[in-house]
Amino acid sequence: MAADLIAMAAVINGQYGTSFPMYGAERRGAPVVSFVRIDEQPVRQKTQVYAPDCLIILDPRQKDWPQVYEGVKPGGILVLNFGRPLEKRPHENIRLAGVVDATRIALEEIGIPAFNTCMLGAFAATTGWLDLDAILSALEKNFSGELLKRNIRSAQRGYEEVQLISWE
Repeated sequence: MAADLIAMAAVINGQYGTSFPMYGAERRGAPVVSFVRIDEQPVRQKTQVYAPDCLIILDPRQKDWPQVYEGVKPGGILVLNFGRPLEKRPHENIRLAGVVDATRIALEEIGIPAFNTCMLGAFAATTGWLDLDAILSALEKNFSGELLKRNIRSAQRGYEEVQLISWE
């Protein structure tokens, strides 16, 4: 869902965006890899991204898995759901990390560990590729009522509370 919302926010922002997931076992909590492409030109390619500019890691246990960083471009960006500051650079190609305790924020705002929307706010703040208003507009197209309000607060807090770490 996060990948779809990023692509939708890109379109709202006047850009082009596309996304698709790659599933293992289709069950809640199973590992999922999703790909998003954002560009100023129409996006025609609909394949896996082999050399990403940015990684979003939702499960903090994966931050130490070398295979997670395979192919990330030099100068890459990391957006990480993690409850503590990073002690070291996670990979030589990462130059900027945005770290936010999205799980805690989701529990406080939504009541369950549904941290995708918090990570969207952190993504916007870390990369600068989308503005927060586009993220919030995408949320309005997918949620309503009290659930919308909670997800908006979660995204706003992700945007405001993300800690940026640079290795330049």
